[in-house]
Amino acid sequence: MPKLSNRTANFTDSVIRRMTRISNQYGAVNLSQGFPDFEPPKEILQRLAEVTKEDFHQYSITWGAQNFREALAKKHKHFTGMKIDPNSEIVVTCGSTEAMMAAMMSVTNPGDKVIVFSPFYENYGADTVLCGAEPIYVPLIPPSFFFDADVLEEAFRQKPKALILCNPSNPCGKVFTYDELKIIADLAKKYDTFVITDEVYEHIVYAPHKHTYFSTLPGMKDRTISCGSLSKTYSITGWRLGYVIASPHIIETVKKVHDFLTVGAAAPLQEAAVTGLRFGDEYYAGLQREYTEKRDLFLKGLDSLKIPHTIPEGAYYVLLDISEFGYESDLAFCEKLAREVGVGAVPGSSFFKEPENRYIRMHFAKKNETLLEALNRLDIFREKMLI
Repeated sequence: MPKLSNRTANFTDSVIRRMTRISNQYGAVNLSQGFPDFEPPKEILQRLAEVTKEDFHQYSITWGAQNFREALAKKHKHFTGMKIDPNSEIVVTCGSTEAMMAAMMSVTNPGDKVIVFSPFYENYGADTVLCGAEPIYVPLIPPSFFFDADVLEEAFRQKPKALILCNPSNPCGKVFTYDELKIIADLAKKYDTFVITDEVYEHIVYAPHKHTYFSTLPGMKDRTISCGSLSKTYSITGWRLGYVIASPHIIETVKKVHDFLTVGAAAPLQEAAVTGLRFGDEYYAGLQREYTEKRDLFLKGLDSLKIPHTIPEGAYYVLLDISEFGYESDLAFCEKLAREVGVGAVPGSSFFKEPENRYIRMHFAKKNETLLEALNRLDIFREKMLI
């Protein structure tokens, strides 16, 4: 038999999704894979019920239904102050995962280099390799996850085609400051580099931190390819609705890549999700209050259990420091945690390029009672996890 492709030779399955399967196997509270256990807004669900009886069961326009793109363009202008053309500057994708892949395939050629901050969401490195490009990893230094500007410029000196920026960041919850973003923007201009942003947690930010859309920085609109999603904002991770926003000459290529990757996102779900895109400011303020409450509840519980952890500035993830337990493998630690304690987490090593083994990631996008149950189970954390 002929050999299979070399490009996936060093891949494993997704560690995040693997930990969901392990959590299910042992009946653990799943704080590994980042999806809520509460319902989406009732207005969206009501519209979905109506859509099932209407004529939205065939293909929509390949790059997204017209009313969806128009609603998204209006929402984007409201939050960024930037007017975009729904016909020439947006492609609707099957989740932000496809958005990122389409963006990467649109701007990179085999042999190009791409800067990736570490820790990083596991897809970024894989996307780079699948495109035939080479990742250049730049560390975000714990516990505040700042970057060294000199180290970053050294990466830029290698003439990368693009930099991937996740803001707010998964897994560390970092919200990049304006000054940090300005450093990245200035280097992108100096070295003629695209910036591909993952901004799926744009509305989940904790005071006093603020999210700055990278494309709004001076001179960055035409250089930025913004990838987003409705998954986290409206608690519809299973709907797989994402998008790419960029200048027309970039979007023309993204359209072609998207067309041959997936043809188009689900038409009935686009129609129902328009309802969410039209929500007013009160919805986003309520979302921030809800997640602030969940963050404070979970972190207070970890503090009472004397479990050291990071303090997320955005998104809904927290890194727990397990170095006191002395495990050589954080994956073995997480497997035992699910089995013996009944709580699912993701080994932090799956997010770091550096040999980092002291963190595990948990998320708090759950009902309060689910978080309290997880904390209750973690009461025996040290008793069960000491070697």
